[in-house]
Amino acid sequence: MDVVYRLGDLRVIDLTKPLDPKTETRRCHLFRFNTGGLIPDFHTIMDLTSHLGTHCECPYHHNDDWPSVAEVPLDRFLGRALYVDFKDAEPRSYVTPELLDRYCLPKMKDDTIVILDSPYRIPPFTEKTNTAEDQRLRVSEETAVWLRDHKAKCIGFGDGVSVESSNEDIKPFHDVLLAENITFLEVLKNLDRLESDVFFMSYAPLPIMGLDSCPVRAYAIEGLPGFTG
Repeated sequence: MDVVYRLGDLRVIDLTKPLDPKTETRRCHLFRFNTGGLIPDFHTIMDLTSHLGTHCECPYHHNDDWPSVAEVPLDRFLGRALYVDFKDAEPRSYVTPELLDRYCLPKMKDDTIVILDSPYRIPPFTEKTNTAEDQRLRVSEETAVWLRDHKAKCIGFGDGVSVESSNEDIKPFHDVLLAENITFLEVLKNLDRLESDVFFMSYAPLPIMGLDSCPVRAYAIEGLPGFTG
């Protein structure tokens, strides 16, 4: 199945991890049934965890008093995106303000979706996490403060940056950003198919009250006027 599509002069890239209930390690069950008898009318009961595949985490994920998925405005789930690949960072090092100043700041604008990545890629949330093979870059409270102060809209993650390294780093990283309604976009795929580092992006979740996170269909559109630089 291809992940790149053409719409006239626009290039669309699917950044979503496909889900197969037969192979998912996180909760993913489908129950299909026919409600129509002799006239087929199939429905499906979906038994899914909210953090399945490519998913968007909202503030309610870390605090009962912060907005759930349905309470976050729709415009927080689409807009200008910037892909940042820290190519010369040391393995297992932190995404520091100095790195962000060098790689991100020249193209940073208010309400930008910032996708962090590096060459040290492994699939997230697997048995390789935090092993000797895991050389991904790490994030910290210092990373979060920079992104908050530069008015990022959402933080996305390629397979080269870890959001699983340690509770000491990950809790403040989440809390600083989610407190400002800056959402998270995890388990993005096909970032290597991007031809531009600035593009339009959408990843809208289902507006379900009381939901902390939701699987999404994330995609990039390259060449859209107003979202090319």
